[in-house]
Amino acid sequence: MEEKESKNKSVEKSINQTGKMKQVIKEYSILTLASIILIVGVYVFKFPNNFSFGGVTGISVILGKALPFSASTFTFIINIALLLIGFIFLGKGFGIKTVYVSLLTSFGFSFCDHFFPMTKPLTNQPVLELIFAIVLPAVSAAMLFNVDASGGGTDIIAMILKKYTQVNIGTALFLVDSLITAIAFFMFGPETGLFSVCGLLAKSLVIDTVIENINLCKYFTIVCDDAAPICNFIHTQLHRSATIFRAEGSYVHSEKTIILTVMKRRQAVLLRNYVKKQQPGAFIMITNSSEIIGKGFRGLN
Repeated sequence: MEEKESKNKSVEKSINQTGKMKQVIKEYSILTLASIILIVGVYVFKFPNNFSFGGVTGISVILGKALPFSASTFTFIINIALLLIGFIFLGKGFGIKTVYVSLLTSFGFSFCDHFFPMTKPLTNQPVLELIFAIVLPAVSAAMLFNVDASGGGTDIIAMILKKYTQVNIGTALFLVDSLITAIAFFMFGPETGLFSVCGLLAKSLVIDTVIENINLCKYFTIVCDDAAPICNFIHTQLHRSATIFRAEGSYVHSEKTIILTVMKRRQAVLLRNYVKKQQPGAFIMITNSSEIIGKGFRGLN
């Protein structure tokens, strides 16, 4: 009996380790992809146009104009310096994911600078390039935030401020980004300066929108006569769960069952079609939600 229990525990431990390994591989695949998107957005569209709307790359664009080194070189130097400062003030465990992304992007910029040097913008359409300079890094940032990581750079400064001061981090970083953008007016002229202002204003909005779309789920409230087949479909076909409770119709006082469930968008289409086909008299309310915390969605720390 003890030998059987020991064997079951060993199998369970092995399954848990396999699950954790798959999760780590998935997370670092996302980190790598997000870093590549960031490198493309910044190196191809931001650096050649001198767009300076905050962060380490914004500082690097300005320094690259003022000093005889490329923006990629300054990005590498500043990121490495900030990592060292992070280790000093936050300790060795201040964020392995942040370290990974910061190193990957820093070496990525240096690699591109060496093998794919860009001496001028990709196109002669600055508005089009500004859109990509905003959207690609924003998508990257949203992907990183979604796995509890960041791109390093000024995020490290934010972590230090949070630990040692009572400063409003969001306000402090926005003021720094605004200062960098203001300098762009004097360094590159009003046209580039105004483009940089547009980038600064749009950056946070795009990041928030992308994060919401990544996490978007559908919240169902289904009022029906027979909940059993619907719940069975949710359990067996969609591999989700649901909550049910009894209710009474206010008009004819008939007994009803209300089903509450949440699922991803692809699953939501399947459930909606199933309910409409199997119980056309059911009343379905579908609501968008980007913040679902619980088993099967996002954990609550």
